[in-house]
Amino acid sequence: MTTSSRPSAHPYLRAASAGIRHHTRSVRTDTPVVDRVHLNVLHAHLTALHQLLDQLAQTARPPHPGAGRNLATARTRLWQATAAVHDAFHLLPGTAPDADRCHPERLPEGPPVLTICQRHLAAGHIARRTTTPTDLNRPHTTACVR
Repeated sequence: MTTSSRPSAHPYLRAASAGIRHHTRSVRTDTPVVDRVHLNVLHAHLTALHQLLDQLAQTARPPHPGAGRNLATARTRLWQATAAVHDAFHLLPGTAPDADRCHPERLPEGPPVLTICQRHLAAGHIARRTTTPTDLNRPHTTACVR
């Protein structure tokens, strides 16, 4: 039995996946209205997953270049999804009059609603460090490299 197939391997990642599955089932049955809090939590999950994929891509690339390239492609696509969730967050009506725009110059002392912007800017540094602007704007239909 390999390490990754044991039930105790990566318990926190398994718990996060179970939480996402549970939430997906409850969204389908309860049909809640999408709000900023919901998108903020989803954005936090996506940025954490983006950081994990970044670390895995860097670790896998030297011994397994093909796997590293595929993980890097997944990281780029996940960043595109994260950016879309961030944009959707700002398109929903907010409680503050100025909450529809990011203000990086005010982030350290800004209102709590801008926490998503702080997180997005921090994750953006990883995306810009590892990806070219052309890759970030490439359509989602690009096939993985084998």
